Amino acid sequence: MPSVYETLKKDTQVRAYIEAGNAALKAIGYTEHSFPHVVKTAETAAAILQNLGYSEETAELARIAGLMHDIGNMYNRTMHALTGAEITRSILERIQLPYEDIAIVCSAIGNHDEETGYPVNTVCAAMILADKSDVRRSRVQANDMDEILSDIHDRVNYAVQRADISVEQAELIPVIKLCLDIETSFTPVMDYFEIFLSRMLMCRRAASYLGADFELLINNMKIM
Repeated sequence: MPSVYETLKKDTQVRAYIEAGNAALKAIGYTEHSFPHVVKTAETAAAILQNLGYSEETAELARIAGLMHDIGNMYNRTMHALTGAEITRSILERIQLPYEDIAIVCSAIGNHDEETGYPVNTVCAAMILADKSDVRRSRVQANDMDEILSDIHDRVNYAVQRADISVEQAELIPVIKLCLDIETSFTPVMDYFEIFLSRMLMCRRAASYLGADFELLINNMKIM
């Protein structure tokens, strides 16, 4: 029997809403927020929890939350975390997920945005780490290089050649490590911090919630 996550990936309502949200963001110049991003977020969040020893049941909730976390972009980017949580609630009730699981997933989605959110549960913490670490060239949706160069978000994503997040066992507590390779001839590292500092601080809080440290390495240099 397929998992709830796998079922939702094929659900016509879920697919339509995620694609509509990405189309709206593309129209206003945002990076990709469609299935490549949400699936990567879902599976990275689950992997983080599995590597920290959490149950498969908890990892599955992280997959569901990661898949659905940006669905609120269909309405508007502003407050998309809260609208996304409400859309998700209605869909998960339709498929009759237990209310306790719906509450965990919707709380995670409602708290994943760096402007208003906080790691309020285990699933939320893992999803924050997975979401904020997804920086890559293929997320750029601009049509030409002039558009890329004119937008800091596109420049930074285009310049990232590698973004790997992993869990490493250390002597005292685990370390969740994000390693980035940034092509500095294309954009300076400071551009990354201009748009990602608040997200990296949120990642540090999320790692702490999971009982781990957070480290950021850029071009093999430890930054955090």
